[in-house]
Amino acid sequence: MSLIVQKYGGSSVADAESIRRVAKRIIDTKRAGNDVVVTVSAMGDTTDELIDLAHEITPIPDPREFDMLVTTGERISMALLAMAIKSMGYDARSYTGSQAGMLTTSNHGDARIVDVTPGRIRTALDEGAIAIVAGFQGVSPDTKDITTLGRGGSDTTAVALAAALGADKCEIYTDVDGVFTADPRIVPKARKIDALSSEETLELAASGAKVLHIRAVEYARRQGVTLVVRSSFTNDPGTIVYHPDRAEEFPVEEATIAGVAHDLSQAKITVVGVPDVPGSAAAIFGLVAEQGANIDMIVQNVQTQNDGVTDISFTLPKAYADAVTRAIEGAHERLGYEQLRLDDQIGKVSLVGAGMRSNIGVSSTLFEALRDAGINIDMISTSEIRISIVTRADLVPDAARAIHAAFGLDGESEAVVYAGTGR
Repeated sequence: MSLIVQKYGGSSVADAESIRRVAKRIIDTKRAGNDVVVTVSAMGDTTDELIDLAHEITPIPDPREFDMLVTTGERISMALLAMAIKSMGYDARSYTGSQAGMLTTSNHGDARIVDVTPGRIRTALDEGAIAIVAGFQGVSPDTKDITTLGRGGSDTTAVALAAALGADKCEIYTDVDGVFTADPRIVPKARKIDALSSEETLELAASGAKVLHIRAVEYARRQGVTLVVRSSFTNDPGTIVYHPDRAEEFPVEEATIAGVAHDLSQAKITVVGVPDVPGSAAAIFGLVAEQGANIDMIVQNVQTQNDGVTDISFTLPKAYADAVTRAIEGAHERLGYEQLRLDDQIGKVSLVGAGMRSNIGVSSTLFEALRDAGINIDMISTSEIRISIVTRADLVPDAARAIHAAFGLDGESEAVVYAGTGR
């Protein structure tokens, strides 16, 4: 008997009809002779509505109470799904994150999983029941408070349960048929990928692809969990995300390019006229770190017209841009720079593929495609299997489509998005 963990996103359980459809799919998996553990997100846009409600009450909600509020969405989903399964003649038991043994750090809003003790889940399985776990949440063993794992944390919940239970696979159900070569919402001719290494998937997720949460991919790779990304609206087999050590099990010729990802969630800060002396960059990025912001790209250019000064540009999440700008402005006299610029109308487009290691000409094809599309580049960043460019936000869809076509990734027909939320 196999053990399968399934995760259903908000678009898959958006209403009563959707919940009944998901319940039938879970029962079919059980009938096939499998033990089944399910993780669910909140219904539809419930989490966003709860967040809006909190901010109607107070502009800065208390972190502990905020976590208590937003975790109610997943509890509604899990209870309704258990009811649906029971109404169809199968035993199902719902559990909150804390009841399922999801132990986390005490950081409200962005907690990390430190251990999983799924004793109650294992008991339910042993007694023939389907276990349903609220995603996105856990409990801190230090404070005994409810915590949340951050947006997209239900993916991480599912992977963590799969690892702790020794599941044969973890199926992530969403509103598209798998991982695509680009977001079908902006590149209609994107093609579904049948199998993808966790290395490439991690780069795609880090570059803005939203079909899988980056922390879930990291967890799966570290723990050796096999992921399958599928649609809850069809019976398509989806995309298998495998650990690189299992590459021999997927004997298809490795494509040069796996896909194109885009990200509109970042801003660019440029510090103009920074003294070109040791310690200047350390002082700037020390201030950035104090605000809790993660830096993505960094470019430093020595000014040719002024000796002894340099310009430093970097990108970071928009949510941190104002705080970082204020911190650098507050240290103007100490840092000795000439000017500070903030640009929140940028976007990033990334080309990802393990085949870059052994294929020449990837960069030239990329830049020729952007040139032909009239796309100007602000910044460039590379890794062993990724090239990212920053351009104007309104040019991102055109850039993604141009790159996608240039590398022969376009399919013959348009991809189908069944719900439209992306999760």
